[in-house]
Amino acid sequence: MKKLLYLGIAVLALAGCDKEFYYIDADGKFGEGEAYTADGGISNPGGGQGGGGEAGVLTAAEWNDLDNWNFWGGLMNGQDYTEMNTYWGLNTSGRIACKVVDAAGAPVVGAKLELKSADGAVVWTSLSDNEGKANLWAGAFGKENQKDVSAYTVSVDGVLQDGAPKLTSWSASVIDENVYTLASAPETGNVVDIAFVVDATGSMGDEIDFLKKDLESILTQVGQKQTSRSILTGTVFYRDTDDDYLTITSPFTSEISSTVAFVKQQEAGGGGDWPEAVHTALEVTLKELQWSSNAYSKLAFMILDAPAHQDHQGVIESLQKSMSKFSANGIKIIPVFCSSHSKDCEFMCRQFAVLTGGTYVFLTDDSGVGNGHVVASVGDYQVEKLNELIIRLIDKYIS
Repeated sequence: MKKLLYLGIAVLALAGCDKEFYYIDADGKFGEGEAYTADGGISNPGGGQGGGGEAGVLTAAEWNDLDNWNFWGGLMNGQDYTEMNTYWGLNTSGRIACKVVDAAGAPVVGAKLELKSADGAVVWTSLSDNEGKANLWAGAFGKENQKDVSAYTVSVDGVLQDGAPKLTSWSASVIDENVYTLASAPETGNVVDIAFVVDATGSMGDEIDFLKKDLESILTQVGQKQTSRSILTGTVFYRDTDDDYLTITSPFTSEISSTVAFVKQQEAGGGGDWPEAVHTALEVTLKELQWSSNAYSKLAFMILDAPAHQDHQGVIESLQKSMSKFSANGIKIIPVFCSSHSKDCEFMCRQFAVLTGGTYVFLTDDSGVGNGHVVASVGDYQVEKLNELIIRLIDKYIS
């Protein structure tokens, strides 16, 4: 176990750097700096380089902000990261934690929950997951923190629930869960949709071969292990504008070998500046992959090392719309943050996970592969092999 609460990292500036980003300095303070070369590469303050891609080499850890809510609130309210709460146009202060059960108290999967304002307008929509849990968000795109939901209402599968929902504040030591009982549970299929959304720009070159091998290993093992579910897999690889391609996809298929073959063909390249077309990748994942309407579970693993173009027109609005749609369709985003020292990218990833009911995964330096990895602003965590970690999460969310 490692303790990384508010540990700082010193970020070196290279000659020819031209891209600002956010980081933690040696004293644990939030600030701006430069550590990216003009062609989008990253300075390496200690990460090693591995040879030839093999499965089971990359190391990673998981940190779930929804399960460590008071810790997350401490980051968002603390002096070092306050700006990150709304930097991406996303605000996670208005959490309404819900659980849907049947008459016997068993979790209900696939129930549609809607949060409505005083005038009856739908503010946020989500679907209950395999544990019957869902989160609704008030003021998710506002600049002011949400403190009052007394005028809001919740409906579950079209049935208005009594009373105003309870909001779990960032200072709460215990999640104040809103439990709703359904007389009859909605029908859900046995299908599980699993998408892998991968940044394939040049800065991913140090780890892409290992990631490809891990994806092959993950897909193969999931196909062999999960015989009780019908597993569909698909991928979106993305780069940036003016590259050879912006996005390329492989559709959802029950033939995992087809997805594996597609992944094997991909290489890292392009990029140029540091931010990439993250917002486009999210849009394409929603629009071009044919997500099942009544899947038992839907997961989107987003593997990346660079943030979106935060300062480009329309990007923030696109991210906001995508978060709403991922949640409304019950698709959990599980970011896998690779070699980078970009704190703004870390917090972007974590907000994606929080708003969609997912969890945050980050690579560590333990494997010795790739450039140095960000010192995550999290609590105690367990280092695992990346492929084993992802398989564990798939098992967790589709059991």
